[in-house]
Amino acid sequence: MSDRGVTSEQLERGKINSETARIPWRDLQRYFAGGRTLWVDARLDLVEVAYQLQRDNVAQTQQWMQQALLRPVSNQQARRWYNDDATLWACVVKPWGLIQPPDGDSGFRHHR
Repeated sequence: MSDRGVTSEQLERGKINSETARIPWRDLQRYFAGGRTLWVDARLDLVEVAYQLQRDNVAQTQQWMQQALLRPVSNQQARRWYNDDATLWACVVKPWGLIQPPDGDSGFRHHR
């Protein structure tokens, strides 16, 4: 297979995609404990968010944060995921652990 015509941007996105997986929340807690977990809204593409963070695209990141599409994981949410033994989509873009609940779940629910 030839790489001709493949851009560095495509290679970077492909690498991020290959490093994205469903991971138990309990395995991601070290990022949360260090204050380095960001929740990614289901309306966003997790790989695209990781790519933009990796590229240090501050303007795009701030826009997502202002729209509440990207935000720190709250203590309440972390506790719920822990208690539910949740498995989430995750991708690491150092120093951040990006988290996205599967199946369009917003991940942010009020207590039952």
